[in-house]
Amino acid sequence: MPSMLPELPYAYDSLEPFLSAETLHLHHDKHHQAYVNTLNDAEEKVKAAQKSGDFAAIRGLCDARAFNYSGHLLHSLFWANMKPGGGGAPSGDLAAQIVKDFGSVDTCKAQFLAATNSVQGSGWGILAWEPQGQSLVILQAEKHQNLAMWGVTPVLVLDVWEHAYYLQYQNRRSDFTAGFFQHAVNWDDVAARLAAAR
Repeated sequence: MPSMLPELPYAYDSLEPFLSAETLHLHHDKHHQAYVNTLNDAEEKVKAAQKSGDFAAIRGLCDARAFNYSGHLLHSLFWANMKPGGGGAPSGDLAAQIVKDFGSVDTCKAQFLAATNSVQGSGWGILAWEPQGQSLVILQAEKHQNLAMWGVTPVLVLDVWEHAYYLQYQNRRSDFTAGFFQHAVNWDDVAARLAAAR
């Protein structure tokens, strides 16, 4: 089945003033949709290559699949990782795991923000479950797929491509990322993803 753009789980204006309706329309309807469209196109071209036996373009198709699939997946998580009136602190098993792996929630947030704010160029901050060590880890992803770790399951992601924040925050990436934790993060969704990943 072709990939589909998920609907936002809230109204476009419901994250204001943290994120404007205009920013969400642009980011979701244009940028995320472009990743979905390009992924579906790459998948069709791979199927055509398999039928014809002509794999001359496979290097570019592999790159297109990795980049656009990762973009689609991370954006789908990003929308769900936010909610109107979000923020606050995690609780329950999620909070306990964060304290076990980072020493405190504040340390986890500080490391996450430091990693996210220092992504070179475009990319993501990611909190992921690492099954081999049975622990949460913080990663950077440049573009969508570079610097990733095999086998981890992202549970919290924060997009720091400029299209995610530039209309409102210009070059103040750290204001945007701080606002994410203050006003938008959906800890219930993060907790549910951690439980599923475990």
